[in-house]
Amino acid sequence: MQRSISSSKNVYRGLIHYQKQPAAATISRQQPPCDVFINHRGIDTKKNVAGLLYGHLKRLKLRPFLDNKNMKPGDKLFDKIDTAINGCKVGVAVFSPQYCKSYFCLHELARIMEARKKVIPVFCDVKPSQLIVKDHWRLPKHELDRFQSALDEAKNWPEFMMSATEAIIENLIEVEEEEEQQKLIVQIN
Repeated sequence: MQRSISSSKNVYRGLIHYQKQPAAATISRQQPPCDVFINHRGIDTKKNVAGLLYGHLKRLKLRPFLDNKNMKPGDKLFDKIDTAINGCKVGVAVFSPQYCKSYFCLHELARIMEARKKVIPVFCDVKPSQLIVKDHWRLPKHELDRFQSALDEAKNWPEFMMSATEAIIENLIEVEEEEEQQKLIVQIN
């Protein structure tokens, strides 16, 4: 348990230093920038993965953006989303079974990728191979290609997979070492 907590701290290390900057230097009067933009399909993930991630990031004193938490009635949807994406440091794409059926999810993902933000993919009840853009909205081909390109780039982000794999291996090694220590204690007694 202790190892997973310290691993989590390492994952967030790059983001946390932003909270140490003076508030006046980093917060605009119109809208404070967010550290993490959470891109998700609300019907699938708002009450579980995306909501839990948002809450955890808030407890870490980071500034996550989640549409149902940061938007108010009367906000201009695309303006608010675009401002949040442009101001974020990292994007999290929570991929789920209904994700590709949402124009808004794909639009947000395309904007994140076009803004050259790093994206951390999270797969919730869906495999990367199941994420395919279909034309549910009668969009021009260039728009569909834009969405598919962003999706392909985000879902195949190797840096995150390597980091996740390394964290898993480190935790497995630690568990094995703890098990070995327990065996030695039992043998000594």
